[in-house]
Amino acid sequence: MAQKRSKLGIVFNFSSNWMGGIIYILNLIRILDFLEDEEKPEITLFCRKELLEFTDKIYYPYLTLVEWSFPPAYLGYFLSWITRKNIFINRILESYDLDGLYPLHDYPVRTHTKTKLVCWYADLQQEYYPEFFTRRRIIERRARIRFMLRNSNDLVASSQAVADDFVKFFSIRDSMKIHIFHFASVLDDFGSISFEDLRHNYKVPLQYFMVSNQFHPHKNHKVLLEAMVILKAKGIVLNYVFTGRFANATHTPSLKEILQIVEDNSLQSQIRFLGVIPRVDQLLLMKHSQAVLQPTLFEGWSTVIEDAISLQVPVIASNIPVNIEQLGKDGVYFNPHNPSDLAAILFDFPQRNLEDIFYEKYEQRIMNAAKAFVKIFT
Repeated sequence: MAQKRSKLGIVFNFSSNWMGGIIYILNLIRILDFLEDEEKPEITLFCRKELLEFTDKIYYPYLTLVEWSFPPAYLGYFLSWITRKNIFINRILESYDLDGLYPLHDYPVRTHTKTKLVCWYADLQQEYYPEFFTRRRIIERRARIRFMLRNSNDLVASSQAVADDFVKFFSIRDSMKIHIFHFASVLDDFGSISFEDLRHNYKVPLQYFMVSNQFHPHKNHKVLLEAMVILKAKGIVLNYVFTGRFANATHTPSLKEILQIVEDNSLQSQIRFLGVIPRVDQLLLMKHSQAVLQPTLFEGWSTVIEDAISLQVPVIASNIPVNIEQLGKDGVYFNPHNPSDLAAILFDFPQRNLEDIFYEKYEQRIMNAAKAFVKIFT
């Protein structure tokens, strides 16, 4: 007798500006297609209207897409406390027979259900870099986390480093189970896209280092430019290709500082700011780069590094614990506060052979990630 296929609900309720969260959900479903057919769960994706445009990137045989309206955060918490029901998910639980529901960010009251409810929070950046947040935002993040930890029994952390931070900064009940799930990047099909045509279209030089982060202060683009200035003074000219969304205003202090460094040191000819480009274009540019640079001051688990690993591209990363956990002995590390440290690495970084293998084989790695995710709900 065939084993009954498990039924999992996926909540797709992020800001449309948070590309990291969007890619996380899309990849989460796509990795499941690497499982044997009998292991693949049925997925019901509960999607905010504003995020529907991203769902055409998902190819999975047992997927049901449901447009869903979630309440605003403050109203949802208030109504949940009044009714003693979690308004964010109550209608889902009443309308769908699910074995599990993930990822939950809002858990204002305890919910009694046979469905396994699993929370996820990307990182605790506000505890290390409060200067990157408004006071109100810090209060909101901490309150949301405390409600999750009080009312849920299962929490997914994106890395051991994040799990350790939860234990360090918050009180964890003995009955709370923390699962470590390492996100893994599924590659898009490059099809008939020509790299030479792509390079020409984006006016990208033959040799370049790739940087794919949004321009938030903690992404630490500044150290890259300072290293470039040091090398330029020594007669070493290298090129960066940046992708990622600029901050909402170019006059924000961190972005203004970045642009000022470029202008003051005449770096324009060595830099390409491409902004947000199609993911397939971004990955193909990354595949042909000399290396991916990840200078971040803080991450929960880096999508950029996962992309590079799937593409077999070397990574030069800041020596923060999560990057070391993610790359291990296969990474090249530098002090993110010391541009001279990075400049010394870039000075004689070896030329790239596109056939070199740096990491575990792609298919096996993605399958392992899929099995780890499904196991959370067993």
